[in-house]
Amino acid sequence: MTLSYFKRFRMEIDLAVQELPPLQCPEGYQLWPWQERLLESHARAKYQSFCDEMDAHLFPCFGSLAGCQRLMRDITQRAGFLPAATWLAVYCGANGQQFEECGTIQGMIDTQGFGSIQNLGVTPLHRRRGLGTVLLAHALWGFRQSGIQRVQLEVTAGNLAAIRLYRRIGFRTLRTIYKAVQIHPV
Repeated sequence: MTLSYFKRFRMEIDLAVQELPPLQCPEGYQLWPWQERLLESHARAKYQSFCDEMDAHLFPCFGSLAGCQRLMRDITQRAGFLPAATWLAVYCGANGQQFEECGTIQGMIDTQGFGSIQNLGVTPLHRRRGLGTVLLAHALWGFRQSGIQRVQLEVTAGNLAAIRLYRRIGFRTLRTIYKAVQIHPV
């Protein structure tokens, strides 16, 4: 067993001064607000978004659907869970009758009263279409409407696309964190 360190950034946005992006979804997509009945859909979107990414090494729950289901239940049962900042992106299909989960974001309020983005993810087949921006914008509007002015998140330093998105929206890096992870030899 080997110990490896992954570099992560803690980032923050000040909603009191930051203009937020528009909320319009790309054509063929919809965003659904949090409802308890969508928990399994959020878990599937989370699993498909993260299972083959580096974050699955940092957070083993991302490596299985059951792990993502447990994580979603844990997030939604915490005292700080914020439904107004929790959204599911779905692809509606050509006929508008078929729905495929393709993105998820969850919002929390931490013990200091700051907003916290949890696990913004878009499935590989639906990336680079603006869904991450729309999910993040809806979550940030939810925080703002709930009276939260500062929102934080953590992102793995190697996730350059996510870092570009967060900076473009107005997040700034507060500090660098190193997360220790035990790697098992194959």
